[in-house]
Amino acid sequence: MLSDNNVCACLAVKDMAVATKFYKETLGLESSKETSGGTFFKSGNYGIFVYQSGFAGTNQATAAAWQVADVAAAIDSLKAKGVTFEQYDSMPGVTLEGYLHVMGELKAAWFKDPDGNILNIVNQVG
Repeated sequence: MLSDNNVCACLAVKDMAVATKFYKETLGLESSKETSGGTFFKSGNYGIFVYQSGFAGTNQATAAAWQVADVAAAIDSLKAKGVTFEQYDSMPGVTLEGYLHVMGELKAAWFKDPDGNILNIVNQVG
């Protein structure tokens, strides 16, 4: 029923001004549509919808993931913009190389937005 339709990650934030600055300036996303409910940020052919909510940052799992060609380079680029990365050393079968989590050919890293939403960069999805 939904397999032919695009999907979008929706991220709750406490302060739209702080979130907008992070998603635009730190992650380099462009807002493509602003509504009274929030802002859609385009990323590739899809994007994320950021909206204000009292439940911001309560999800304890990955909320959005970006596929990048070189995770290590993306880590370096985001660190230069002040992003702090997470280390998850309790994941089975994962080797840590700094902030890079290696699972065979799969390489990933996690970081949080200002509200604690867990975001991911990974070299392969799907």
